[in-house]
Amino acid sequence: MKRLRIELLDLLELVLLPGLAAVLPWQWCFSIFRRLARLRWLYREPCEAALVQARSRGWAGADETHWLWVRRLVTLVDHADHYLGLRRSDAWMNKHLQVQGSWPAHESGILLLTFHWGAGYWGLRHAAAHGLQPHALVATLESLAYQGRTVMSWYARSRNAHVARTLGSPNIDVVQHLKQVIRALRNNHSLLGVMDVPADQGQASMQIDLLGMRASVPRGLLRLAVDQQVPVVVYITGLDTASGRRFLRIKPLGVHTAVEGLASLVFDELENIIAEDAPAWHFWSIADRFFRQQ
Repeated sequence: MKRLRIELLDLLELVLLPGLAAVLPWQWCFSIFRRLARLRWLYREPCEAALVQARSRGWAGADETHWLWVRRLVTLVDHADHYLGLRRSDAWMNKHLQVQGSWPAHESGILLLTFHWGAGYWGLRHAAAHGLQPHALVATLESLAYQGRTVMSWYARSRNAHVARTLGSPNIDVVQHLKQVIRALRNNHSLLGVMDVPADQGQASMQIDLLGMRASVPRGLLRLAVDQQVPVVVYITGLDTASGRRFLRIKPLGVHTAVEGLASLVFDELENIIAEDAPAWHFWSIADRFFRQQ
């Protein structure tokens, strides 16, 4: 019975509710999502774990009810974008996405970096619409988190496949196929990586300052960017929780010669957006894997 309850909840939270975005006009759907985000049971376990971690580090704010509402809403929209992206055209994107900055010329390989913050799909779609075809670096789907979770496993595989179709390039499992990452950079291909993953998912880590705390993050991708002299671009894709509109901010960082200097610039961007909208960071629930114990 426990397995059945888990699968049914996954079906509701990952497919049925976010899937409304595929069949309803977006403004109607977003209005429903804002109301659904008031339900305390929705994404309850990860959201409450996120609040505990944020509170312990002074990032929950004074209104924890609102903090959780934003956390649930961003999570719901992030999942909904998988279905929304399957049904909507680039014309829809151009209408609903506000863009700051521009992508660099794509004659040579570049490294696109982003974070688990906001709702990121439309940043991928916009990059592809402007001629970029990076290989997305994805985490393995063979971890314990997916065992015994049929719906979750299906959803994750479907979402990864959607990313590859959107970008027009196959994904690379960064854990199992590190040599493909190196080969892609050497062959002047572009890559897309999400930087705020716990250091235990990487083969090498480094210490940084983040939100006034010491954090451990992987350094391998930054090391490759420096060694191969690859131009780096940081972008973030966010959600206006009042209107449902999206925003994309693109910031070229250029070519760097020192890993530490590049890391500082990259993670300054993460710090700034968490300070701007703390609940929109998806990884609060596993913050203890990033930060040193206080």
